[in-house]
Amino acid sequence: MAAQQRIEQPQRFARRVLEDEQLAHVRAWCDRVARMSKTMFIVLMLVSGAACASGAVPLDLAARVHAYDEAQIKGDKAALEDLLADDYVLVNSRGKRQAKADLIGDYTKPGFKLEPFTVEEPVELVWRDGAVMGGVATLRGVDEGQAFEVRLRFSDIWAKRDGKWRVIYTHASRDPK
Repeated sequence: MAAQQRIEQPQRFARRVLEDEQLAHVRAWCDRVARMSKTMFIVLMLVSGAACASGAVPLDLAARVHAYDEAQIKGDKAALEDLLADDYVLVNSRGKRQAKADLIGDYTKPGFKLEPFTVEEPVELVWRDGAVMGGVATLRGVDEGQAFEVRLRFSDIWAKRDGKWRVIYTHASRDPK
């Protein structure tokens, strides 16, 4: 029995060495796959980011964004009804949640006038059926006889539904500059 144990011990040792080598080989292979996956992920992000950052805003979206800005300036209720999704949500610069009817009511109420504005630091991220269009704008105007000026950083989330781009969500916060 002692002789058999002396023979089995080296065999067990050899088996452990072989298992360790196989395990090391499997670990090395997994590490290569993980590195490759990270590399592929980074490449895909760069490629998709380049596509988004290329400024390739579809013409129909650009037209709708312009129409939305104009509708806000003019207080055009019909245009706002068309440009905002029925399930539209705004989180305004005071952190208050508003619905489509609230926003339209604000822009079309008597005594409210918004001056034309320019979007600075534009954000334009576009994918197949959606987009983020935003930036910083200084809004000036009159509300109930009181002049106002506020600098906002905003993001409008657009979705293409039934062939039409509509704003589905807006977040606005005061820009500290």
